Amino acid sequence: MTTLVPATVASAPRWKRHGRLTLAIASLASLATFLDTTILFVAFPDISRTFDTASPSTLSWVLNAYTIVFAALLIPAGKIADRLGHRRIFLVGSIAFTVASMACGLAPTVEILIAFRVLQAAGAAMLIPSSLALVMRAFPRDEVPHAVAIWGATGGVAGALGPTLGATIVEHLDWRWAFFINLPIGLFTVVAGKKVLHESSDPDTRIPAPFGVVLIIVAASALSYGFVGSNTNGWLSVQTIGAIGIGIVALGVFVVNQRTTRAPVLDLDLFGISNFRWGNLAMLVFGIAFSSMFFGSIIFLTDVWGWSIMNAGLGIAPGPALVAVLAPRMGKLAGTIGQRPIIVVGGLLYAAGGFWRVVMLGPDVSYWIDYFPSMILTGIGVACCIPQLSSVVAQALPANRIGVGGAALQAVRQFGGTFGIAITIALLTAVDGLTGALVAFDRIWWIVVIGGIIVTLTSIPLRTGRSLRAPVAAEAVAP
Repeated sequence: MTTLVPATVASAPRWKRHGRLTLAIASLASLATFLDTTILFVAFPDISRTFDTASPSTLSWVLNAYTIVFAALLIPAGKIADRLGHRRIFLVGSIAFTVASMACGLAPTVEILIAFRVLQAAGAAMLIPSSLALVMRAFPRDEVPHAVAIWGATGGVAGALGPTLGATIVEHLDWRWAFFINLPIGLFTVVAGKKVLHESSDPDTRIPAPFGVVLIIVAASALSYGFVGSNTNGWLSVQTIGAIGIGIVALGVFVVNQRTTRAPVLDLDLFGISNFRWGNLAMLVFGIAFSSMFFGSIIFLTDVWGWSIMNAGLGIAPGPALVAVLAPRMGKLAGTIGQRPIIVVGGLLYAAGGFWRVVMLGPDVSYWIDYFPSMILTGIGVACCIPQLSSVVAQALPANRIGVGGAALQAVRQFGGTFGIAITIALLTAVDGLTGALVAFDRIWWIVVIGGIIVTLTSIPLRTGRSLRAPVAAEAVAP
């Protein structure tokens, strides 16, 4: 049974303050972990110059190691957090992420850098599911959608801010500062977390069997490697087909194993929950569409319009700024009308932003007319979709499965992002001149359109509002 301590009416002011502080700490940790998935895209050329004797394939693992390990360990880490305690795993993850960030910044060789990127990803995998569970338990039922929306919005903001922040760091400092900026955040989350966060756990949850953990890591790593490396090896190469084949086989064995083992990594019966099933599908599709839009935007502005990386980062800034402003308000609205109508509208607006680009974007630079409106539409779409999908899935989970269920959703989002970037690179590889590039970008914008429409369609079966019982009641947190 989940360890919960009731709160009294007299303690309500302290309890409210605790909820806000918990949300601030958890959101800051989420911001740092998701920021690291994109910030190095801009810093990568500078890293390559530092380690100029390393091969391109070796250097690529500076980026890939973090993404693959992060996605692969999210689900096992969520299960462990449910069993050993969300506060405990959150603090361990914060320490690991902070120490690894410092080590990455000091790395004398590319091999050491890659090794500590793996440790950094492991710390991030511990932080995400445990931070979501802590937020869920820090608020009463009617405030959970608002709180989770704010927590979820940090990931979307971080993903879009990465290139802007990375460009600023590279231009004025050094790539090593892309890691050093995590140090004050990590120190704050550890110190403040020890004082503010309250422990919760489910003593009846079994620690995942090692074989299941290995299977999900192999499946996630092989599938991610196959997609990420497809632009180098080719989609029909032995390496790509072999890696994806291994991933599919490992995933199949994982499913069979999880149905028979007494200590599963992921309880497959969670997919019997309608919101969990449809929410994960919608998040996978949105992850693909979001990363295609975001990564494609940077390349379009720099390669087609000839902007500097700094100007390109500033050009996409209105989108994440709008997410930061609107996401909390959308979460508050969801507490009244439910998440479903917000996601339905958000998917359509996101699709409209992609369609605007198909119609308007060309070789002539016209930011305010041809580009800016699409950033507003997609920014509103992100604010409506990513946080609300996180919220509607989390609220549908049993209280003792929030950690592992939230981890599964974020892992799906990471895989979607990996696939979206791989597809974008594949579409832009070996294009013939400006005309060919514009055709390729139109195909990328169509991914945004189709993705937004699919998100809207998959959100229709979601149960939200008063028909969805939140798993964590108001009295679930101690003052």
